[in-house]
Amino acid sequence: MNLTGRTAIITGASQGLGKAIAERFVAAGADVFLVARGEAELRKTAHELARSGRRVEIMTADVADDAACRAVVDRAIQAFGHITALVNNAGVYGPMGRIEDVDWSQWVSAMQVNLFGTVQMCRHLIPHLRTRGYGKIVNLSGGGATAPLPMISAYAGSKAAVVRLTETFAEELKDARVDVNAIAPGALNTRLLGEVLSAGPDKVGKQFYERSLKQRDEGGAPLAKGADLAAFLASAESDGITGRLLSAVWDPWPTLPQRRDQLAKGDIYTLRRIVPEDRGQKW
Repeated sequence: MNLTGRTAIITGASQGLGKAIAERFVAAGADVFLVARGEAELRKTAHELARSGRRVEIMTADVADDAACRAVVDRAIQAFGHITALVNNAGVYGPMGRIEDVDWSQWVSAMQVNLFGTVQMCRHLIPHLRTRGYGKIVNLSGGGATAPLPMISAYAGSKAAVVRLTETFAEELKDARVDVNAIAPGALNTRLLGEVLSAGPDKVGKQFYERSLKQRDEGGAPLAKGADLAAFLASAESDGITGRLLSAVWDPWPTLPQRRDQLAKGDIYTLRRIVPEDRGQKW
């Protein structure tokens, strides 16, 4: 993917998948504006990426704060003159346990980061993208969006909402030539996995805990796959592909430009309700 001449805001960019996405973007020729809450780690990442010769700017901010999101967008536009792409990667699992047992303030806080943070970043950048008549928005989703995730309800609920909003914003922005898509990066061995293992089977459920142990031992999904998909969705190669939830690991996304028209006419890679006829039943 060629991102030469493109600029991108990447949230949650100091470590894990966000850092991998930033690395992939600069390798493809993009200039990047990196956002995270931890200044030390963010500066370290920026220093490493600057060796590429691409321009790397940073800002510490909490995407749960609407004013901070506005400030990020304003500063990024001021720094680069224009923004081509936004990658909403910042996210947390939130409290783990049964809904009646978890700390409510922590549950709300997780929604503020995962859902409100994504919406706020979109909301503040969209006027700029509309004015330019072009842009890319990439939202991070995950397994919580497509299947129940008991004991981690804030994460599951927020990520499902992110996907539906991705589809909704894609429709709102079609006339502006702004593509909006979501990524399921796969089961990653990042700090979120460590949080699950630290919480233990009583809080996350025996089945999910055992699956996480296996993931840890087998290595999990490569960060590079999610980073490559993000770069594809930020590139001109994916123009016109919008309103989709794509799996970095399982979906044949490199071939999607050949199926652009088919995608536009149908509901492949979208959330939908299953009715009896979908399962061969007539009720």
